Amino acid sequence: MNWSRPAWLPMQHGKGRLSREPGAAMFQGLRVRLTLWYCGVLCAALVLFVVFLYFGVRYLLLTPVEADLSKHAQFRTGQLSVSPYDACSSTTFAPQPGSPDQPSFASGQAPMPELVACFDQNATLLSARHTTQLPNAFLSNTLAKAALQQGTVTDIVDGGGTIGPIYRYAVLVSSSNGGVRVMQFGTYVAIQESALSVLLTLLLSIGGLALLGAGVGGLFLANRALAPARLAWANQQRFIADASHELRTPLTLLRADAEVLLRGRAQLPTEDAALLEDIVAEANHMSILATNMLTLARLDNSPSHQEHEVVNLIDVAHAGVRRIQALADQMEISVRVECTDTVLVIGDPALLEQAVLALLDNAIKYAPAGTAIHVTLSAEGQQAMVSIRDQGPGISAADQDHIFDRFYRVDRSRSRDTAGAGLGLAIARWVVEAHGGVISVTSEEGHGSTFRITLPV
Repeated sequence: MNWSRPAWLPMQHGKGRLSREPGAAMFQGLRVRLTLWYCGVLCAALVLFVVFLYFGVRYLLLTPVEADLSKHAQFRTGQLSVSPYDACSSTTFAPQPGSPDQPSFASGQAPMPELVACFDQNATLLSARHTTQLPNAFLSNTLAKAALQQGTVTDIVDGGGTIGPIYRYAVLVSSSNGGVRVMQFGTYVAIQESALSVLLTLLLSIGGLALLGAGVGGLFLANRALAPARLAWANQQRFIADASHELRTPLTLLRADAEVLLRGRAQLPTEDAALLEDIVAEANHMSILATNMLTLARLDNSPSHQEHEVVNLIDVAHAGVRRIQALADQMEISVRVECTDTVLVIGDPALLEQAVLALLDNAIKYAPAGTAIHVTLSAEGQQAMVSIRDQGPGISAADQDHIFDRFYRVDRSRSRDTAGAGLGLAIARWVVEAHGGVISVTSEEGHGSTFRITLPV
């Protein structure tokens, strides 16, 4: 049977220094998120800068054009009462020096050539000299219709070919015979639009390079900024591992001594025997807590130290049930394994058994006496599933979001009764995610809970 290498299998070569550090995945995620936030803020600032600069330059370039056309409009509307045909005719408008009748222009010279068109009250084009020679885009009556509604309007249309963009200026007028209602003027703005296009291209190019540099620099700066946090995390994990390891031996001796004394229960006063039982229970609780903390510290510090082999999940489930059977019998709870087919995955059998054992232990802690816990194994497509269903009190929707967090307990008032510290489910989640799987819970208060492990085949 050929097994493809899953994505979660660690590579043997090419790992960076960061990938070998404790909590590397967590800090790598923080590093990426910090960089994305930095790039996002910079991108927003660049967008605002580009928008303001582009439209500012556009305003500076096109405002003189509009001012020139406004002068043309004033001059031509003055001619309208004398000769409507001449006023609506396009010419190469070049004012004669010293002529007081010609308008002065904001740009210092008249646009060449001058485009003029007139429309009636229905926005129908009126014929005049050279009208047929004007670009069709300029003669479109869309702007004239808008002028009939709004008075004075402007737009830019594409003249096509070698003509390029045309800036149009339309104004509502009143001729002596009532024939002309809208006069429309235009000039070519290919130079201005070309300058704006070059500016926009430069801004986008420089902005893209700036974002790329910001991303690279952000990753570097985020890595430097997180260095003290990585060191503190490593020291914390080392302390937890060392403290947990050092606590296990005295706790084991304390519990053993108390159990030896309890063998002579008949010769001990009742109160002393009860105190010794409390010592045994608390020592056992502390021992489990130290073991779980040591396990988590080792998993955080050595995420790649896993065995990878073909694992039969049925064997894993039965092994977990055997280990938990004594506790289940003590709580008067039956544990049943249900599976019809072989379910195979690639993974670490010891870690997978530990994950199943943590879920079974959690189910037994909260299941009422006389009930049953069902362990169901199945395979669907490219996924293998292990479901553990109990008949306990259930978990609220708010608690389900945090049930796999470290040290989180659904009912803290029951800590002593259940002898847990909220680490078992956290260990189970780590093991499952290390195998490229997903762990989830489905529960309803008063109707039990179902924990489901989904692993890639």
